[in-house]
Amino acid sequence: PQLKSSSINQSTSNKKISQYRIRLEEKQKLRFHYGITERQLLNYVRIARKAKGSTGLILLQLLEMRLDNVIFRLGMAPTIPGARQLVNHKHILVNNRIVNIPSYRCKPQDFITIKDRQKSQSMIIKNMDFSQKYKIPNHLTFNSLENKGLINQILDHESIGLKINELLVVEYYSRQA
Repeated sequence: PQLKSSSINQSTSNKKISQYRIRLEEKQKLRFHYGITERQLLNYVRIARKAKGSTGLILLQLLEMRLDNVIFRLGMAPTIPGARQLVNHKHILVNNRIVNIPSYRCKPQDFITIKDRQKSQSMIIKNMDFSQKYKIPNHLTFNSLENKGLINQILDHESIGLKINELLVVEYYSRQA
């Protein structure tokens, strides 16, 4: 059994990896990191194409400014799916309004707070203790005394904590849309 598995690995490593596969893998990395569907990603690519500037950078900015991702980056949730659940269960306020749509697009100067209910407060404070070891990106600030996050600006390329070639994702979709 040991010999068979090594011979299989050698045969696949000798094959040339297609350009399609490389682009597909980058696209899947992006999709699974943000936990979005194929259709959502396609819509973000279309929006990024219409905007002025680098399509790849705008795509990443759109994904990073989603409410569920901002909550995760602020450390209010341990994972992006956890942040999505907090939003769905109405624990999060954006500019003092309840928002229960994880894909809500945040803008600069939006502030994100926790609902006043004791349950909401305790859940998020527990998550904050867990995620203190992570560094909050430059485009966000968090006031731990008030449990309030603020979006300072639209992020730049250096602030993205994901090692991905976004141009390959744009190229992948250039054939479809």
